[in-house]
Amino acid sequence: MMLDLRSGVRVLLDLEHARLLRTGDGLLLDDGRVVLVEAQEEDLLEVTGHDTLHLLRMAWHLGNRHLPAMIEEKRILIRNDHVIADMVRGLGGHIHTIRAPFDPETGAYSSGHGESHAHSHDHVHDHGDGHHHHHH
Repeated sequence: MMLDLRSGVRVLLDLEHARLLRTGDGLLLDDGRVVLVEAQEEDLLEVTGHDTLHLLRMAWHLGNRHLPAMIEEKRILIRNDHVIADMVRGLGGHIHTIRAPFDPETGAYSSGHGESHAHSHDHVHDHGDGHHHHHH
């Protein structure tokens, strides 16, 4: 896929294996430059509670819906969804609509974490002479 970078440069992303890019990841370009991955800003709902226990309870209810959620110490961010907003209000929580980058928990059921790292060393062979030969 073609990516438009903030600098205006276009790069072709051609990964051997599809993988989830997360905020803070880097992509190494052919010319040696590194591109920093950032989550795009989205319209999100910020869920806050009276205290930590209240927020934990709401996190449990949100988790029951299997929603992508970004868990932070004082708040939970979810995609804008009026049904969920009503549920949170029903639990006594507070909802604010905000625009922020969204980097949700990947959770136990997502594929690819760990598995995608297994391929990163395939092309480096150590011949014992202290030099790494890269085969492309």
